[in-house]
Amino acid sequence: MARNLRPTRPAPRSAPRTAWGWAWAGALAGVLPAVVAFAPAHWLAGGVARATQGQVLLLQPRGTVWTGSAQLVLTGGQASKDSAALPGRVDWQLRPTWGGLRARLQAGCCTAEPLQAQVHLRWVGPQITLADGQSQWPAALLAGLGTPWNTLQPQGQLALQTRALAVQWAAGRMVLSGQAQLDARAMSSRLSTLRPMGSYRLVLQGGEVPTLALSTLDGALQLSGSGQWVGNRLRFAGEASAAPEREAALSNLLNIIGRRNGARSIITVG
Repeated sequence: MARNLRPTRPAPRSAPRTAWGWAWAGALAGVLPAVVAFAPAHWLAGGVARATQGQVLLLQPRGTVWTGSAQLVLTGGQASKDSAALPGRVDWQLRPTWGGLRARLQAGCCTAEPLQAQVHLRWVGPQITLADGQSQWPAALLAGLGTPWNTLQPQGQLALQTRALAVQWAAGRMVLSGQAQLDARAMSSRLSTLRPMGSYRLVLQGGEVPTLALSTLDGALQLSGSGQWVGNRLRFAGEASAAPEREAALSNLLNIIGRRNGARSIITVG
């Protein structure tokens, strides 16, 4: 009597596939932390260039995203030929924290102590809080930003001091608190033979409506003005004038920095 032989079915192959899946997952779990921990510094340099539209560059980066150094260069943007480099290199440290990032920046030329900041990532928008600190930067660096700095070619020292300074963004609006003071000391320009022309102070004060105040500390070139942020735009009105005995030496500069009105030059922004 003949037997009814049924063809045998191959055994399920899900077990090997499952094993391969777990192998890939394990590999990724091991590789991803290493990639993040040793992310090269040029990744950060590329991000800074994109975020600033090419106006801040970190050239010749070394190290990692988290601990590295580079040469800081300011430019007028991607289509500009203007650029100025900070002497030496800048060193940075980035460390993740609960809800954000902690940053330290040091430049041998300009920071006696590292500048520190805390970035808070929130649903309503990021917030950057700067630790109180002081630094001093060469004014010649501004010429790299293009117009009008490339025409003025400023020389001197910029001393920056911050107190409880914090910036946050909410619903597309910038909210500023604390204070920053910038002293421009012994300033000169290629537009004038007078060296130095004077020293000046710019004070940024946070609040419901952030304000900006410009005053003269000393010198033949007198600068003054005030402004405030309306939304995200700065509106500033000021004037420049020369001591009577220095009008000839400063006339060309007064013609450039504002609209001449007799012996004065009217400065407006926004």
